[in-house]
Amino acid sequence: MRWINLVRNMSGNNPVLNRLEQRATEADQVIEYLKQQVNLLKEKAILQASIREEKKLRVENAKLKKDIEELKKQLIEIEIRNGVKQIPLPTATSVQSSSHAPSTQTVKPAAPSNPAALHTQEDVPKTNEEKKKKEKPEKKGEKKDKKQLPGEDDSKPVDVARLDLRVGRIVMAKKHPDADSLYVEEVDVGEPAARTVVSGLVKYVPVEQMQNRMAVLLCNLKPAKMRGVISQAMVMCASSPDKVEILDPPAGAIPGDRVTCEGFPGEPDKELNPKKKIWEQVQPDLRTNEKCVATYKGVSFEVKGKGVCKAQTMSNSGIK
Repeated sequence: MRWINLVRNMSGNNPVLNRLEQRATEADQVIEYLKQQVNLLKEKAILQASIREEKKLRVENAKLKKDIEELKKQLIEIEIRNGVKQIPLPTATSVQSSSHAPSTQTVKPAAPSNPAALHTQEDVPKTNEEKKKKEKPEKKGEKKDKKQLPGEDDSKPVDVARLDLRVGRIVMAKKHPDADSLYVEEVDVGEPAARTVVSGLVKYVPVEQMQNRMAVLLCNLKPAKMRGVISQAMVMCASSPDKVEILDPPAGAIPGDRVTCEGFPGEPDKELNPKKKIWEQVQPDLRTNEKCVATYKGVSFEVKGKGVCKAQTMSNSGIK
């Protein structure tokens, strides 16, 4: 700054010195402007770092929530094994989950007579210890068998209305860690927490086609352990000995929408009693028609106001 003041003192009426003085003033202004820009860039960098940290925390929070749900499921499973009675609360819909395997029959994965049967239950060898654990609850539950399950009514007709068929979205699917023919899926069926579902569809549907896919789920079967993973629903499929297709809900359907058949009114059971064999009695009348529309005794599966449920190409085929 000393040389600037010296120039100003010597300038007088000299035009060259006047220009130098003007340029010096402009240089001061440029320097001040650059300082302001540097400060703005610093503030912007701090803001972007905060946004990145917030996103990171949200991702970690979502992962923690998922881990907590998984730990809850494991805790419930351990309590059931130890004979602790589970009493579902009316608001805890995630604990009152219904599930998969409809029958006590097992299917050998090596040579199934019907490939679609793989997504109901696999033949799993049982150790003596597992058999003993299974026998104990049966003895304790002899008195319970005389009581009706919640929502069960013997006077209700045995038809498709007893099934809790819902629209669901397969959020994520991956191969079962202990079974090459099984997928483990996380499925949104309109409840606070996603359900875990195990399906034997590896040979029929590529894993990339399972992601973020809409489907029809049977949600009130008794939960079943499939090679160590508890399955809480069943993906409904058109099936034949050589081909399986997941049923598609109508366009505009959302997770949780109920699938019904006209002329078969009533609310579904909270959980189907395996001893009543309701699923086994209803299933033979589930078929796709000549237009690939899913039906019960010829009446279409539909979501009210949105349309019917269909297979992609399989007509006149059974549904499981």
